[in-house]
Amino acid sequence: MNQKTEGRVLEEFSYNDKIVRQFLYATLGWGAVALLLGVCIAFQLASWKFNLGLEWVTFGRLRPLHTNAAIFAFCGNAIFAGVYYSTQRLCKARIYNDALSKVHFWGWQLIILAAAISLPLGYSHGKEYAELEWPIDLAITVVWVIFGINFFGTLWKRRERHIYVALWFYIATIITVAILHIVNSVEIPVSLMKSYPVWAGAQDALIQWWYGHNAVAFFLTTPFLGLMYYFVPKAINRPVYSYRLSIIHFWSLVFIYIWAGPHHLLYTSLPEWAQTLGMVFSIILWAPSWGGMINGLMTLKGAWDRVRKEPVLKFFATSITFYGMATFEGPLMAIKSVNALAHYTDWVVGHVHSGTIGWNVMIISGILYYLIPKMFNTKLYSDKLANFHFWSTTVGLVLYIFSMLAAGITQGLMWRAIDTKTGQLVYPNFVETVTKIVPMYWVRAFGGVFILTGFVIMIYNLYKTIKLAKKPNDGEIFTAYALDRSKDLSKGHRKLEGLTALFTVLTVVAVLIGSAIEIMPSILASKWIEKDPRVKPYTSLEIAGRDIYIREGCYVCHSQMIRTMAHEEIRYGKASQASEFIYDRPFQWGSRRIGPDLQRIGGKYSDLWHYRHMYDPREVTAGSIMPIYPWLFKKKTDLGVLTKKLSVMKALGVPYSDEEIKNAKADALAQAESITKRLEKDGVDPKMKNKQIIALIAYLQRLGVDIQEELEIEEEDEE
Repeated sequence: MNQKTEGRVLEEFSYNDKIVRQFLYATLGWGAVALLLGVCIAFQLASWKFNLGLEWVTFGRLRPLHTNAAIFAFCGNAIFAGVYYSTQRLCKARIYNDALSKVHFWGWQLIILAAAISLPLGYSHGKEYAELEWPIDLAITVVWVIFGINFFGTLWKRRERHIYVALWFYIATIITVAILHIVNSVEIPVSLMKSYPVWAGAQDALIQWWYGHNAVAFFLTTPFLGLMYYFVPKAINRPVYSYRLSIIHFWSLVFIYIWAGPHHLLYTSLPEWAQTLGMVFSIILWAPSWGGMINGLMTLKGAWDRVRKEPVLKFFATSITFYGMATFEGPLMAIKSVNALAHYTDWVVGHVHSGTIGWNVMIISGILYYLIPKMFNTKLYSDKLANFHFWSTTVGLVLYIFSMLAAGITQGLMWRAIDTKTGQLVYPNFVETVTKIVPMYWVRAFGGVFILTGFVIMIYNLYKTIKLAKKPNDGEIFTAYALDRSKDLSKGHRKLEGLTALFTVLTVVAVLIGSAIEIMPSILASKWIEKDPRVKPYTSLEIAGRDIYIREGCYVCHSQMIRTMAHEEIRYGKASQASEFIYDRPFQWGSRRIGPDLQRIGGKYSDLWHYRHMYDPREVTAGSIMPIYPWLFKKKTDLGVLTKKLSVMKALGVPYSDEEIKNAKADALAQAESITKRLEKDGVDPKMKNKQIIALIAYLQRLGVDIQEELEIEEEDEE
């Protein structure tokens, strides 16, 4: 019903809060799952026996499931709930289309369910935060576009001329996540649940960490900053501290953040200028990040008595503080000298969780405590339970962060310790660095129990709040004047806030400038990566073994990148060169070393050593925390698909001949028989030749051997 008042149209409308509640309930459910998975894999590292010897619950398969559940299921649903709630109120308009909202909700839940099924089954793309295979990637694209249409459609329908600061961050999130996902997920299918990326080796690594770093930036940071700018002022009932600081914070953050990805690849075979660029922009990132923290905390200024007493404000204040701590530590760890110590260690894990638990989980908890009572027109069931949740999470997080910081620094120092008299490593056996930090893994695991316990208590508290409340008032009618688009006397940035299309275009430009320069080395890969004639494509059996390696999540524990550091070259061999990875799809440089680097593992141990190592790692390495893999000795290698795999690889530029593609299965059988004959001398059943363990051995024995002989000659000459 519309009325005209002095030439202006007064319109009646209502909000769609049902979709908000659905996303809130999903947030609670998937949050519990994500945290439970985190606790499970923490105990698996504390003791390998928690892997249970079962194929679908090993650390290598559950860890990608945990990260996807935490980021896309838990945080994703929280983002959608917060965005739909706040956008409607900031625009004074009902969400653009209720049907699209339903498709968005159920489509996202189906995507999460598909991930929850496919990842434990081993259907993994093998790239961090982007493990899901191509059909799920396509579904993500479709659902994200639906979300974008619904959001921008609501902006178009708005009755407020100027878009509030929270909406700026939502715009940056929707646009940038779409760009990141599409570019990083360009792949060619092999089968229904298998594909290979178009990017390879160093090129793939750079694009992946452009995506990976900025998935954290634009999925775990910018949308939550938008939520901070809406819910903190609402909860404290005062405007945001500084409008001007909000402008500086937004534009500097979206422009600078996108450049920082290469700091994940310092001391690698990436071009030096790209590494330095990533480091410099990471340091610059301190300023805008802390601008947002200051704006958030200063909004709470003068109300610290309320912060101490009210659970909602307590969670908000702590989350903003942890945001500041995490965004201080991140640039610090991007400085090359610090990165040399921290990278590949558990320090990085502690840093990540100070952000995800301290920033994301804390602010989500505050939003849940604020929204659910408000939407049901009631009070929270128990402030005492909410306070217990807060302290349980805080204590658990402190245990987590400090245990991982201690473990990480211990690892880094032990790895690089060189005896100045002999020039040899003080701790030559990698497992020595593992056994030293196992006590810290136990501390981390119990810290996770504290966090999970608090979250479960919150679920109970909110359940009781809803159960004892009246039904939500979904039929409430609001009135507002229709937007008069013909008049706008605003100037400067205020005027820009009324031009949503232009605002969006400028945001895209800010994001694309840094993106284009950061991934330029990938675009120009053919010029700076010189092909090494010694590096040959993998054989068909080695391709099969590599896919098994990826399926089992070996990349989450092992790296394949020897950095340009003295202690790494002593331990692993000559530093890796970009030319060595030109046939690696996807790349396997890794981001953590729970086990040693494998870049030059080929030929270092016998086939029997690898056979026994996969059957029971403790047979060959006392103190190992690696799980057992009995199914590799029972399941057959799928050789029928090898022809298709090689055909796709050839289409991507790998120089396989037609003859090699045609004989892929026969060649794989011949190589498997050769390996099995060597094992047969040590008592292995010759019938093992068609089992997956043989293909995996073929791959592991290939790593680094193409140039190994010449490297050994070079080392002898140097001596």
